[in-house]
Amino acid sequence: MFLEYFLSFGLFFLSAMAIFGIFLFLYAKVTPYDDYQMIFGENNTAAAFGFGGAILGLSIPLYSALVHCVSYIDFLMWAGVAISVQLILAFILTRFGGKFSVEKHIQNGDLSVGAFMAFISISIGLINAGSMSY
Repeated sequence: MFLEYFLSFGLFFLSAMAIFGIFLFLYAKVTPYDDYQMIFGENNTAAAFGFGGAILGLSIPLYSALVHCVSYIDFLMWAGVAISVQLILAFILTRFGGKFSVEKHIQNGDLSVGAFMAFISISIGLINAGSMSY
């Protein structure tokens, strides 16, 4: 009995970590700037805030899916929804121009815009998690 629970934990945990890794890859592809270069190469705190908020924005509905899923397939479907919502949000928000150009502000290291992006991503994650009805 204990082994069955442990194997189930392992399946869900490793799947969630794989989904998390896929998100880290896809988020960097969706944004028009190089998140990893800006964070690790240029020490751009605004980029780190924005990316960190997106990570939390994914983790919240991913947690909800793990807690409330009725099967493994159910979890995978809701995880796909969680990833999609965050990626679509990032794509849209980073495409504005002019004074609302997230791309320009993040590249300039504007902390206020990085924090704003983080809070939007986290808020969307909370709404996403709450919308997952079972």
